[in-house]
Amino acid sequence: MGFKTGIVGLPNVGKSTLFNALTRTAAAQAANFPFCTIEPNVGEVAVPDPRLDKLAEIAGSKQIIPTRMTFVDIAGLVKGASKGEGLGNQFLANIRECDAIAHVLRCFEDGDVTHVEGRVDPVADAEVIETELMIADMESIEKRLQGLVRKVRGGDKDAIQQERLLKAALDALNAGRPARTVAVAEDDAKAWGMLQLLTAKPVLYVCNVAEEEAASGNAFSAAVAAMAEAEGAASVVISAKIEEEISQLDPEEAEVFLEELGLEEAGLDRLIKAGYGLLGLETYFTVGPKEARAWTIPLGTSAPKAAGVIHGDFERGFIRAETIAFDDFIAHGGEQGAKDAGKMRAEGKGYVVQDGDVMHFLFNT
Repeated sequence: MGFKTGIVGLPNVGKSTLFNALTRTAAAQAANFPFCTIEPNVGEVAVPDPRLDKLAEIAGSKQIIPTRMTFVDIAGLVKGASKGEGLGNQFLANIRECDAIAHVLRCFEDGDVTHVEGRVDPVADAEVIETELMIADMESIEKRLQGLVRKVRGGDKDAIQQERLLKAALDALNAGRPARTVAVAEDDAKAWGMLQLLTAKPVLYVCNVAEEEAASGNAFSAAVAAMAEAEGAASVVISAKIEEEISQLDPEEAEVFLEELGLEEAGLDRLIKAGYGLLGLETYFTVGPKEARAWTIPLGTSAPKAAGVIHGDFERGFIRAETIAFDDFIAHGGEQGAKDAGKMRAEGKGYVVQDGDVMHFLFNT
């Protein structure tokens, strides 16, 4: 199950530097001029989860396989992108394919790094990007509504539902609000997702600060945090330069480096975790002598659906799930100890998987 987070922002805010650090590669060219990233770069990163190491240690697992997230480095947008300015529409299409948006904002002063707008104002930068995405959504909705007229007149139920949702989104956009502010009923959730509206995607604001401000942030990042709170969004403070340096170090060196900077963990770990949370995801584990593995599922997933993430046959032939809570697995020294203590449960099709569950699925072939 793949989840994509698109890294967006104005040119020269540190997107490609951040992406390079995220993927531990130099795949994205980081240069001091707009549009240095011509094609979207894609990288997969492990979601840090210390629970997996503990499980593997107790079970003597030979291999550890973390769950992963995909990050897409999308070239810098500029004012007018919705009208084709800069490299415009192709990047809007790249964003459309992502599940969430990590919006990198420049929160540092540096006369050697050109700002496309000639000033440092992260809140205004965020508004530029949001406006372009809103304009693109409005134009897309209006075209799609025109194309639905005949089907709606013919009584097509899917078309009627789509029209209703598109009009709700358009009403929000006309009022200056992104589509993600629309309250969507559970029955409409699937159809809403299929609309692929740019402003319906959850947003995480990434404040890129100077190295000396990585631990405490600054006035710019504080302004972004206030904006995010008002929107019900999230924000993280990161120094892309520090993260790039850390990515070149081995784990022990990186730990010492972080301590010297007064940081408890790498900013990228916080970014990945925040992206994971932004998408409403959780983790369950499968553990054995061969491997300890983390699996990604949306919050509220049933046991059969969770089994289907491993293989479709597991879902189709689902009988039951033998389940141990993470804390019980650790406290009783593994599967057998938890079983002996009565902490292993047999759960049926109606069970909703909880974050950290250690699971074994029984199924008919």
